[in-house]
Amino acid sequence: MQTDVLKMAKEALKIQCEEFTRVVADATRLLTEENGSIGNFDVVGRLVKVEPSGEAVIVGDLHGDLESLTHILQESNFLQRAEKDTVLIFLGDYGDRGSYSAEVYYIILKLKLLFPEKIILMRGNHEGPEDLLAYPHDLPAQFQARFGERWDSAYSKIRQLFEYLYNAVFVKERYLMIHGGIPAQADTLEDLAYAHLKHPKQRILEDMLWSDPNEMVNGIHASPRGAGKLFGEDVTEKTLRKFDVKILIRGHEPCEEGFKINHKGKVLTLFSRKGPPYFNTYGAYLDVELSKKFENAEQLTRFIHMF
Repeated sequence: MQTDVLKMAKEALKIQCEEFTRVVADATRLLTEENGSIGNFDVVGRLVKVEPSGEAVIVGDLHGDLESLTHILQESNFLQRAEKDTVLIFLGDYGDRGSYSAEVYYIILKLKLLFPEKIILMRGNHEGPEDLLAYPHDLPAQFQARFGERWDSAYSKIRQLFEYLYNAVFVKERYLMIHGGIPAQADTLEDLAYAHLKHPKQRILEDMLWSDPNEMVNGIHASPRGAGKLFGEDVTEKTLRKFDVKILIRGHEPCEEGFKINHKGKVLTLFSRKGPPYFNTYGAYLDVELSKKFENAEQLTRFIHMF
């Protein structure tokens, strides 16, 4: 299956604007139709409830890093495992910063079209709504350089896709997965599922895309990012109890070793790309059996693959 991954990467490097746009449109159409029971998960709004069975490969921020994405797919042997009981969960932030944003989007969307019941695509802050876009937003310039005169049609389609990426993933009694952080004002899973519909009147989506855990604060504090909040261990504990899960799994923050643990093991951050402008030494992803219960993220470290 490694050959298939390399073939997909080579195809991505050669893809033309028309074919790229078609793949984005097909994937968007598929996402708009996802509702109810789909394979091992259940879709409610923009929330995915995953059954606690089988295995999951969980990938953090990629930011246009084609090499890291290719490595993860090869090392995890996902293409072969997808025929069985393994799901692949992306935590968001596929483009911007790195040089191969279009290629990364192409591969993850092709995977979604090939294995619709095994791929879950979450929304990161770099896939946010117009009023919450990360700055600098590199995609327009990258697409113009990559696709030439018709770049705007590809960019328009990818912006439409962003609206249908998932807000959160929930695994009963185990994990809550959100790209950024905890929205303190969310009381129910429905609040997470429909946060995009309540934006911008409510700031739940903003917190989900932009917030970060912090060891130095209690409660909620302003974030130096200019969007989202810093949240303390007390907020994490309260939220995890509220949703009856043990660990928050998220992306969003660069990590020197590709992952980090906060709030006494209640928060696991995964960062799955390497190189400038972040310069972390390692990238990492999680490969774990969903049926197993863990009390804290420290117990997950043996299932984290650093590269």
